[in-house]
Amino acid sequence: MTGKVFLDTNVLVYAMDDDEPAKQARARALISAASAESHVVSPQVLQEFYNAVTRKLARPVPVDAAAQAVRVLARLTVVPADAALVLAAIDLHRRHQVSLWDALVMQAALTAGCERLLTEDLQDGFRLAGLTVENPFRGLS
Repeated sequence: MTGKVFLDTNVLVYAMDDDEPAKQARARALISAASAESHVVSPQVLQEFYNAVTRKLARPVPVDAAAQAVRVLARLTVVPADAALVLAAIDLHRRHQVSLWDALVMQAALTAGCERLLTEDLQDGFRLAGLTVENPFRGLS
């Protein structure tokens, strides 16, 4: 499959998580293949990534290293977050019974014209308006 790919927060976090070596290797491979032309993130994802790697990992990443990682990730396409995106996400949240945070990610992916959303937080194979959710860690422990 070609086309735009949205990277959810967990993919980015696993790239920095030394306690999950199999997922880390998969995440790093996905990120190393990412380009601004084909891969998309949102401000929400960048914020969640920074917070998670500096506060939630068993071995937190130093804030300077996390900030540098955000600078690198911000070279990908970053879909703007605005009121229209939030309102559309609220509609998705209500229609599909997903958390608002997951709905914001899905709506950002849809807004950017992505065909794939890589995440382990949503149902693998879920399809919505041309967007397919894929769990890139399926089969890994």
